[in-house]
Amino acid sequence: MNKSILGLDKKESANLVENLNGLLSNFQIYYQNLRGLHWNIKGKNFFELHVKFEEFYTDSQVKIDDIAERILTLQGKPLHTFTDYISKSSVLVGKDISNDVEAVSLVISSLSELLKIERVILNLSDDANDEGTNSMMSDFIAEQEKTIWMLNSWLGK
Repeated sequence: MNKSILGLDKKESANLVENLNGLLSNFQIYYQNLRGLHWNIKGKNFFELHVKFEEFYTDSQVKIDDIAERILTLQGKPLHTFTDYISKSSVLVGKDISNDVEAVSLVISSLSELLKIERVILNLSDDANDEGTNSMMSDFIAEQEKTIWMLNSWLGK
């Protein structure tokens, strides 16, 4: 039988695991970017953004764990080295960013990249009848779309 213990097609689940590992890799880069932004932000918006970036990286930490646990639920193995993360990531690495506009723009571009990946996984999970992954992606997407809108509003766009 080609069904997993969850009743899902094993081949489709393996494809989802691969894509979820890509999402995990991108979230790890995003998380580390947020830590750097939190530590290095300067200027008149320091207090506001310092707290906001901490909120974002704390939320990302939870999502990273959720993604890894979903991979394990699908009987896969989550990636766990920075070498793997960097090789599978399309989120830009932010280095030495202390300017508020540049920092917020990096967060927006990172979230936009995560949304692209999540939408691919959403379609794959829908095709595989994997409601657990599908629900997770739907929740992530709705939240991140709203965050992008709010950050763009902060930028005056």
